[in-house]
Amino acid sequence: MSSHPQTTARPPAVLIGAVASLGAGAVHAAAIGAHAEHPGVVRTFAALAAVQLAWGALMLARPSGRTAAEGAALGAVSVLGWLVAKTIGIGFVDGLEIAEPVQWADGVAAGLAAVAALSAAAWWRTARSYQSSAMPIRLARRPVSIAVVAIAVVGLSAMNAAATHHHAGEDHSHADGETASHHDDSDSAHAHPAAPLTKPYDPTEPIDLGGVDGVTPDQQARAENLVANTLWKLPQFADWTALEARGYHSIRDDGTGYEHFVNWDALDDGRQLDPDHPESVVFEIRPDGTKQLASAMFFAEPGTTLDNVPDIGGALTQWHIHDDLCFTGDPPRIAGITSIGGPCAPGTQKLGDPRPMIHVWIVPNECGPFAALEGIGAGQVRTGETRACDTAHGSHHR
Repeated sequence: MSSHPQTTARPPAVLIGAVASLGAGAVHAAAIGAHAEHPGVVRTFAALAAVQLAWGALMLARPSGRTAAEGAALGAVSVLGWLVAKTIGIGFVDGLEIAEPVQWADGVAAGLAAVAALSAAAWWRTARSYQSSAMPIRLARRPVSIAVVAIAVVGLSAMNAAATHHHAGEDHSHADGETASHHDDSDSAHAHPAAPLTKPYDPTEPIDLGGVDGVTPDQQARAENLVANTLWKLPQFADWTALEARGYHSIRDDGTGYEHFVNWDALDDGRQLDPDHPESVVFEIRPDGTKQLASAMFFAEPGTTLDNVPDIGGALTQWHIHDDLCFTGDPPRIAGITSIGGPCAPGTQKLGDPRPMIHVWIVPNECGPFAALEGIGAGQVRTGETRACDTAHGSHHR
């Protein structure tokens, strides 16, 4: 009989789960620097990275049923948090309050967390039979080598993407090289620094709202996030004939060239800047009479005024009100126009205190993606301000 102790191979679930958790933790760690302007995101990613890395190392060193159960719970919570962040946003974490499209880095991190959770659950179910053996456990190499290599390659790719992430993603945001040129305000040896670059807003191209003086990187990122998220989700409302069944009613303003459909119940539903639940959707009336989905119109929360509206994008964004419109009927529809702050004709009325609102256009607009409507539909802005027209990102090929 051999004097060497007998060993048994560690099941594939142990190694795959551990490596997947290590990969997810590494991706979250790599993403920390790219979110430095959001302390809440930094704290969240740092804590998640630490726990995922620690669990992966523990699973490699001392696999047990308890460790497996903890890993399954950790992976499930990670995936659930990712789903919430990508669908409705996480309101209590600064930087995650607005839902974003799925991107390569966060998608890989969530996928690895799911693999870790499933692998841990699989090992937990069979852990007793391995723990009851007096034989030491060694790693099994060949059965899982391909899976481990694949996880490592995908994880490294996601780490690189996470480290250079700029919020709105590769499909909807500006390129990393362009970002550097827009936000490089450091003192340099150049005697004549180049002027900030701007490009027209084109919904079919990567979103780039850079180059506007006074707009911080954080404000630019928030503005680009909102545009990207609206471009992604608003098309679900493109069939205007189905809107009434979803609670949206026309205010009968199509004579202006645009028609607003408003969900009056959504004005007080606690959601804000949510393109899955916009308070109003706007259609452009085409020359042939057809209606094309053109914009979301988001309302601020009750009690908000133009003096305390959320800062989305600094000089890139401007809220407005309508204090000269008179309505009638239920659901309300436009019945006339009065002077700003003036009374309505008998039989018509204003709808309480004017609520601030902001457009996000999913079609080109000569005043950029946050333009107010022209003419009588433009509304009023805060006292002392002029109505903004972002010509730097305006598009003229409508």
